[in-house]
Amino acid sequence: MARRALAFDGTPAPARPAATVVLLNPQTLQVYVLKRAGTMVFGGVHAFPGGRVDPTDRPGTLRPDWDRRLGVPDEEARAVVGAAIRELFEETGVLLAGRADEPDRMAGDVSGAEWEADRAAVARRELSMTELLERRGLRLRDDLLLPWARWITPEFEPKRFDTWFFVALLPEAQTPRDVSGEADGTAWIDPGAPGDLSMLPPTRVTLAQLAAYASVDDLVAGSATRDATVPVMPRVRQLGDGGVVVDI
Repeated sequence: MARRALAFDGTPAPARPAATVVLLNPQTLQVYVLKRAGTMVFGGVHAFPGGRVDPTDRPGTLRPDWDRRLGVPDEEARAVVGAAIRELFEETGVLLAGRADEPDRMAGDVSGAEWEADRAAVARRELSMTELLERRGLRLRDDLLLPWARWITPEFEPKRFDTWFFVALLPEAQTPRDVSGEADGTAWIDPGAPGDLSMLPPTRVTLAQLAAYASVDDLVAGSATRDATVPVMPRVRQLGDGGVVVDI
């Protein structure tokens, strides 16, 4: 990465909008990570569930202030939120939704055979999230998404993403599963002790930030003071002794 960064002098590729979700277990304060399959972008590294925004990410009823919270026009902000919830469902089977007639009541267990068929259909783009929710009498619970940060892939990378990071608490009666076929493994890890797992800077920095909170209540309160509108773009800089450092 350092060699590519220092040698790059071309035109940066466009950064595609994307979303990722830090799924947090409210009981243990551990977070869920996937080891990206070697065939994927950033293969071999541990990351949070997520992916790029899809043209089908046009959710219905959402809170009205996502444009302000994400720093982009309303339509783009809604698509990012829709992508976050969809990608989480596709990659882990966890669904942030509640009953349309009782929004505070969560969807419950969504791991049965019929649910798995629907999840696979969403992943294949044969079924939109809007269609799925309408058929099952549910609505998105975007109030469960806490905007955390915004990272843009450095200019030297051939594939670049403008990614919004969200934190979400694992709903009761739901358990994440390795169902996407895009991971070589999954794990719950302590944010303060990721060990020697291979991670890109955004993942490692986010874990360090989460490790500063001693309780879920503190974390939720802290999220309200974070600014997810200003993007962070790591830059590789060469030192006088020939070494390199990543500035964030």
